[in-house]
Amino acid sequence: MDQVLIEGLSLETVIGVYDWERKVRQRLELDLELRTDIRPAARADDLSRTLDYAAICQRLSDYADANAHGLVETFAERVAALLIDEFGIRHLRLTVRKPGAVAAARAVGVRIERSVD
Repeated sequence: MDQVLIEGLSLETVIGVYDWERKVRQRLELDLELRTDIRPAARADDLSRTLDYAAICQRLSDYADANAHGLVETFAERVAALLIDEFGIRHLRLTVRKPGAVAAARAVGVRIERSVD
Protein backbone atom coordinates (compact mmCIF):
# COMPACT_ATOMS: atom_id res chain seq x y z
CA MET A 1 0.00 0.00 0.00
CA ASP A 2 1.21 3.51 -0.79
CA GLN A 3 1.64 6.25 1.77
CA VAL A 4 0.89 9.94 1.68
CA LEU A 5 3.41 11.76 3.88
CA ILE A 6 3.03 14.96 5.83
CA GLU A 7 6.18 15.72 7.79
CA GLY A 8 6.91 18.46 10.28
CA LEU A 9 3.42 19.92 10.44
CA SER A 10 3.64 22.64 13.09
CA LEU A 11 0.49 23.41 15.10
CA GLU A 12 -0.20 25.57 18.13
CA THR A 13 -2.62 24.44 20.79
CA VAL A 14 -3.29 24.40 24.51
CA ILE A 15 -1.63 21.23 25.76
CA GLY A 16 -0.29 20.19 29.13
CA VAL A 17 -1.19 19.10 32.62
CA TYR A 18 0.35 21.96 34.59
CA ASP A 19 -1.70 25.05 35.43
CA TRP A 20 0.61 27.37 33.51
CA GLU A 21 0.29 25.17 30.41
CA ARG A 22 -3.47 25.59 30.43
CA LYS A 23 -3.01 29.35 29.93
CA VAL A 24 -0.66 29.37 26.91
CA ARG A 25 -0.50 27.94 23.43
CA GLN A 26 2.37 25.57 22.74
CA ARG A 27 3.76 24.18 19.52
CA LEU A 28 3.33 20.57 18.50
CA GLU A 29 5.02 18.96 15.50
CA LEU A 30 3.29 16.15 13.63
CA ASP A 31 4.53 13.57 11.15
CA LEU A 32 1.87 11.55 9.36
CA GLU A 33 2.05 8.46 7.19
CA LEU A 34 -1.36 7.84 5.66
CA ARG A 35 -1.88 4.63 3.73
CA THR A 36 -3.84 4.89 0.54
CA ASP A 37 -3.75 3.68 -3.03
CA ILE A 38 -2.41 6.56 -5.12
CA ARG A 39 -2.82 4.78 -8.48
CA PRO A 40 -6.30 6.13 -9.34
CA ALA A 41 -5.15 9.71 -8.71
CA ALA A 42 -1.91 9.20 -10.63
CA ARG A 43 -3.70 7.65 -13.61
CA ALA A 44 -6.18 10.50 -13.88
CA ASP A 45 -3.87 13.22 -12.49
CA ASP A 46 -6.85 14.09 -10.26
CA LEU A 47 -6.59 15.43 -6.69
CA SER A 48 -10.12 14.28 -5.87
CA ARG A 49 -8.93 10.66 -6.13
CA THR A 50 -6.32 10.90 -3.39
CA LEU A 51 -5.78 12.42 0.03
CA ASP A 52 -5.61 16.21 -0.12
CA TYR A 53 -2.56 17.27 1.92
CA ALA A 54 -3.72 20.87 2.19
CA ALA A 55 -7.21 19.89 3.39
CA ILE A 56 -5.76 17.51 5.98
CA CYS A 57 -3.29 20.11 7.27
CA GLN A 58 -6.00 22.77 7.48
CA ARG A 59 -8.37 20.44 9.35
CA LEU A 60 -5.67 19.52 11.86
CA SER A 61 -4.79 23.19 12.35
CA ASP A 62 -8.47 24.02 12.95
CA TYR A 63 -8.75 21.11 15.40
CA ALA A 64 -5.67 22.24 17.34
CA ASP A 65 -6.99 25.82 17.48
CA ALA A 66 -10.38 24.77 18.83
CA ASN A 67 -9.40 22.11 21.37
CA ALA A 68 -7.26 21.74 24.50
CA HIS A 69 -5.80 18.55 25.95
CA GLY A 70 -3.81 17.60 29.01
CA LEU A 71 -1.80 14.83 27.41
CA VAL A 72 -0.03 14.50 24.09
CA GLU A 73 -1.38 10.94 24.10
CA THR A 74 -4.97 12.23 24.15
CA PHE A 75 -4.23 14.67 21.34
CA ALA A 76 -2.72 11.87 19.23
CA GLU A 77 -5.69 9.54 19.76
CA ARG A 78 -8.22 12.22 18.90
CA VAL A 79 -6.32 13.31 15.79
CA ALA A 80 -6.08 9.69 14.61
CA ALA A 81 -9.84 9.22 15.10
CA LEU A 82 -10.55 12.48 13.25
CA LEU A 83 -8.43 11.41 10.26
CA ILE A 84 -10.10 8.00 10.09
CA ASP A 85 -13.61 9.41 10.47
CA GLU A 86 -13.39 12.48 8.27
CA PHE A 87 -10.93 11.43 5.56
CA GLY A 88 -11.66 7.71 5.35
CA ILE A 89 -8.07 6.72 6.10
CA ARG A 90 -7.82 3.00 6.78
CA HIS A 91 -4.32 2.94 8.34
CA LEU A 92 -2.07 5.65 9.70
CA ARG A 93 1.09 6.23 11.66
CA LEU A 94 1.17 9.50 13.59
CA THR A 95 4.08 11.03 15.49
CA VAL A 96 3.35 13.97 17.80
CA ARG A 97 6.28 15.86 19.28
CA LYS A 98 6.19 18.56 21.95
CA PRO A 99 9.42 20.55 21.53
CA GLY A 100 11.00 22.01 24.65
CA ALA A 101 8.76 20.14 27.08
CA VAL A 102 11.78 18.61 28.84
CA ALA A 103 14.85 20.81 29.17
CA ALA A 104 17.35 18.03 28.37
CA ALA A 105 15.50 16.84 25.25
CA ARG A 106 14.84 18.57 21.92
CA ALA A 107 11.28 17.13 22.04
CA VAL A 108 9.16 14.48 23.70
CA GLY A 109 6.11 12.82 22.25
CA VAL A 110 4.33 9.71 21.06
CA ARG A 111 4.05 7.63 17.90
CA ILE A 112 0.89 5.63 17.30
CA GLU A 113 -0.46 3.42 14.52
CA ARG A 114 -4.16 2.91 14.01
CA SER A 115 -6.06 0.79 11.51
CA VAL A 116 -9.64 0.25 10.57
CA ASP A 117 -10.40 -3.43 10.04
